[in-house]
Amino acid sequence: MKTSFRALLAVGASAALVLTSGAASWASAAASTAATTGASGGTPAPARPIPAFKAPKIFGTSFQPDPKHDFTKGIHSRHDGILRGQITLIRGAVAEYEPIKWKKDTHTEGYFVGPPEGDVTAYASPVAKDVVFLSAFGCKATMAQMTVSRSTGLGAKRCDRSVLLKRHRKQGQPSLITVYKGEIVKVQEIYTP
Repeated sequence: MKTSFRALLAVGASAALVLTSGAASWASAAASTAATTGASGGTPAPARPIPAFKAPKIFGTSFQPDPKHDFTKGIHSRHDGILRGQITLIRGAVAEYEPIKWKKDTHTEGYFVGPPEGDVTAYASPVAKDVVFLSAFGCKATMAQMTVSRSTGLGAKRCDRSVLLKRHRKQGQPSLITVYKGEIVKVQEIYTP
């Protein structure tokens, strides 16, 4: 009877070990999944933290300067920070973009405008693989859904990088474009009726 009791204890101990290691593996896998899917439960979390740059006025009426940028050296990335701008062209994974400003109108509230024709104020940066894209018009091609924060007027729906590239390749949307270490790491669309 002592032998069978010892065997039973050994089997129980090994089963407990298997169960606890399985639970640990499951917990580790769950933590890994949570880390890659982000808080929204299905969208990729940024692989790197984005510094908290000071955001410009959303409906600012002047172009944001970049005094350290040398526009005579061809089109290249803007310095780190947030630009109120619009993507004008996408080639591969590189986006060209320009600053925009709000222009008041007599018939409507107003609209965004870019620099005048012939102005060389433009930038080009690669779109990061882990870019955070917050859409004001949903993630579908039709752009029929409003996904805007009521308090800010900025896009609140996280969409894939592919949606950003497709949408802004066809027609750029006014956005807050965050550049960090030479890459576009965040694009948050500005809702305009």
